[in-house]
Amino acid sequence: MSRIGKAPISLPNGVNIDVAGSAITVKGPKGTLTQRVHPEMRVEMDAGVLTVQRPSDSRDHRSLHGLTRALINNMVVGVSDGFSRTLLVEGVGYRATMDGKTLVLNVGYSHPVRFDPVGELVFEVADRGKTIKVSGIDKQLVGEYAARIRKTRPPEPYKGKGIRYEGEYVRRKAGKAGKI
Repeated sequence: MSRIGKAPISLPNGVNIDVAGSAITVKGPKGTLTQRVHPEMRVEMDAGVLTVQRPSDSRDHRSLHGLTRALINNMVVGVSDGFSRTLLVEGVGYRATMDGKTLVLNVGYSHPVRFDPVGELVFEVADRGKTIKVSGIDKQLVGEYAARIRKTRPPEPYKGKGIRYEGEYVRRKAGKAGKI
């Protein structure tokens, strides 16, 4: 059995799950998420604990087992606690600002780069424009938008300027050695 797939999902208070065929809807205090899972995977609810069962030990079913359980668990965590990614803006003159709900980045281009939030995604700027927090209930969407923001100006190895994830290590290189 898959270690991830066989682990039960306990539901926190205030979270309701509706299983209708292959569509699973999770409602919680932060919002509602819907996900379609493979129709051969069985999702069973028993006394506030959700389990995912697979029909056989074939390679396809084994791979879908852990995936299905992880997707459902991410939905449960998202509607109860939410997800967030923190990005750091480093560089002279580089900064992030908010224009209403839109994130505006000034990172060395001739124009500002704008990001509009999608769905229930929220951007927050702190530390005088040097820290960006991307929050939401959908783990995939939070990670995707954090990656898009980082992609506008990834950190470079010589001076370390750019946008990086919090805790990300950027390997630094020495510059030119010069003439002797």
